[in-house]
Amino acid sequence: MNHQERDPFPGYESSFGPAEQTNAQALMAMALEEDLGTTGDLTALVTIPPEALGRANFVARAQGVLCGLPVAERLAERFQLNFKRGPGVRDGKQLSRGLVIATVVGPMRNLLAYERTALNFLQHLSGVSTQTHRFVETVQGTDAKILDTRKTTPGWRMLEKYAVRCGGGHNHRIGLYDAVLIKDNHLAWLMHPQGLKAADAQVARSSAADPVGTAVAAARSSVPAGTIVEVEVDSLAQFERSLECAPDIVLLDNFTLADLGEAVRLRNLQQPRILLEASGGVNLTTVRNIAETGVDRISVGALTHSAPALDIALDYHSE
Repeated sequence: MNHQERDPFPGYESSFGPAEQTNAQALMAMALEEDLGTTGDLTALVTIPPEALGRANFVARAQGVLCGLPVAERLAERFQLNFKRGPGVRDGKQLSRGLVIATVVGPMRNLLAYERTALNFLQHLSGVSTQTHRFVETVQGTDAKILDTRKTTPGWRMLEKYAVRCGGGHNHRIGLYDAVLIKDNHLAWLMHPQGLKAADAQVARSSAADPVGTAVAAARSSVPAGTIVEVEVDSLAQFERSLECAPDIVLLDNFTLADLGEAVRLRNLQQPRILLEASGGVNLTTVRNIAETGVDRISVGALTHSAPALDIALDYHSE
């Protein structure tokens, strides 16, 4: 059975949609306020005549995967600059060193004020898409999807998750609000509940004896139909209990390769419709071996929290 065909997550569209546009607008406003203040670019004001025009090319200085063009375009509009993409250039495109990504033309003062903020967006988002692509390439030929996590830069989540998609990865839940993910700390509290009234003693005993079952049952009975319910386990014993509870996804946290393989075997025998996700200790050295165990999903915090900026420059030419 191909588990990818029935992934219950909505598979957020790879387009730069309303959520990404809203995120970009908010971040652009913050970025320009912190860079220009109420005065503007003091250096350009004293060195560049107001009538001066300029032309500049965004140029890739390293190989990678492009992301952030829609933000750079919208930012150019704010500075009354003409923005023209290079032939065939779009987000998700493989960049070769020296490729001209886009050309920007307009008042030189505006170009100089635009430069750093535009590059910050392009370099960071292209870094995330490039990092994601490396992981996706490394597991090519297996059935495993590469997913991001909530380990994103505060305020940048929609754009960083967009960048993950541009790199060929997939999005996990967007936030705490759109899926249930029962993690180790939820289970730890259920095993040793504090603050319950005496009347809840029976509930406390039940949850302590079977925290996984208690949590999954509570989720199923409380959230709207169709909401994804995922549970994180850190042992094969917990995993076997989770199979009996039939969540949509089981997250196998810091399992050894042998235990991942055993979990896949048990899932295939008992609950073939449950998806298995691996996390913990995932890097470019380990991800291939993890994928070859047969898990369906591998979540990687490093896609967003450790992605180095891609080297992109803005080279000026006289107009």
